[in-house]
Amino acid sequence: MAGVLRDAFPLGFQWRTFDPFLFCAHHLDEYPAGNEQMGPAASLQGRELGMDFAGIDGWRMYHGTVVPGFPGHPHRGFETVTYVRRGVIDHADSLGAAARFGRGDVQWITAGSGLVHAEMFPLLDREGPNTLELFQIWLNLPAEDKMAEPYFAMLWDHDIPRHVVEEAGRRAEITVIAGALYGLRPPPPPPRSWAARPEGDVAIWHVHLEPGARIDLPPAGSAETTRTLYLFEGGPLAVAGEAVEPATGAVVQPDVSVELAAPSGAEVLVLQGRPIREPVAQYGPFVMNDRAGVQQALEDYRRTGFGGWPWPTDDPVHGREETRFARYPDGRVERAPA
Repeated sequence: MAGVLRDAFPLGFQWRTFDPFLFCAHHLDEYPAGNEQMGPAASLQGRELGMDFAGIDGWRMYHGTVVPGFPGHPHRGFETVTYVRRGVIDHADSLGAAARFGRGDVQWITAGSGLVHAEMFPLLDREGPNTLELFQIWLNLPAEDKMAEPYFAMLWDHDIPRHVVEEAGRRAEITVIAGALYGLRPPPPPPRSWAARPEGDVAIWHVHLEPGARIDLPPAGSAETTRTLYLFEGGPLAVAGEAVEPATGAVVQPDVSVELAAPSGAEVLVLQGRPIREPVAQYGPFVMNDRAGVQQALEDYRRTGFGGWPWPTDDPVHGREETRFARYPDGRVERAPA
């Protein structure tokens, strides 16, 4: 492709990603009102409970059977970054950490040597609807950090900076989750993250353009960086004057300033980072550098459970009246502003 655009591809449920990213999915579920158990007040007949990804009636139970979500499951060798735009997630893990987060919050976990966690989607509104929208991003770890001690972090919505440009009454806004932008610095990533290394050049930005708005992305820190734009809502998008159609991912030249413009409005997720350039051997939730590392992860998990599971069920949810909070492995508790 000519110009700034290097490649373009259609978006599905799971998006194509590039080193150092391993995975990205955009979840949008229009859940109905919640019942007494904080599950959907609707019939579950016709759904493959335990593996419900069909999207019947615009929502999924995923691996949940009462409350939608992902009951306890292991990870090793990478990080999860979960950005929730609407709705809430209840988190619990083998470190003893717990959280309820959403409405703009970001959870960042270094699985490192091994962690088990649950991500459940409680439907708190009994009148409904309970729309949930989130991005789940997997970021690889280099070999020297794959067995790092697990780390749990919360980036609350009120601490995440936004870069705003208004021209002729048209607003463009970038939510800065990772990677400095125009002097704005988000909360730090976990200390062993590839994003914590300046040479990693990692950025995670959410761009919202009102109809007719425009904004510039500054050059990345390195010509070796991979920068990908995911146009997941609205469009088309003009990228340095080149058209990107709706529901499209676009790899762009990283080391130049790029103007984004959207005559009809658009929302874009930007993932960028300098590649780690190491072999990747993946088996489900284990991401190592070779098959021997994956086999060792399987054996360790069977033997130790990555520290065990301190919760009474594999799909724990917190009380209906609980607000957004995080309880860290050391017992420290944070509460997000209302």
